[in-house]
Parts: sequence; structure tokens; C-alpha cells
Amino acid sequence: MIPTPEERPTLTVEEAGEHLGLGRSSAYEAVRRGELHVLRFGRAIRVPTAQLRVMLGIDAEPQADPPTADIMPIRRDVSS
Repeated sequence: MIPTPEERPTLTVEEAGEHLGLGRSSAYEAVRRGELHVLRFGRAIRVPTAQLRVMLGIDAEPQADPPTADIMPIRRDVSS
């Protein structure tokens, strides 16, 4: 069972490949071809759980972010 994004925000390429029925080499090849979207942190590659669940039709495509309130910048007094 694929965890929810709240349980595990990301999976390794190998873990995502298992859920897709792919071997290790095929999973990394899918990453190389851009078929499997990933996040890169230095040499670490992670697959976002939310995207994998949407890709497999488990969850619906996330809606756009809700509008946020206007944020006022903090004014700093730099007089010296």
C-alpha cells in the first residue's frame, strides 16, 4: 500500500518502482527519461508520494493553492 503524503512525503526511487511494478534499473530509467518526477537533494533522489498517488489514480489532482491573505513586509528601521 502506498503511504499517504502525511505518513511519508517522499519515497526512494526503488520504493516507488516497487509500487509501479518496476525493477530498480527500470525505475531509474523512468527518472532519466522524465517519466517519473523526482526531487533531487545533492545525490539523493526522492519521489513525492502525492505525485505518485495521483499518477496511479489513487488521489485526484491537487487543486491550486487557496488564495492567501496579503502579507505586509516587516519594516525595519535601519537608522544608525
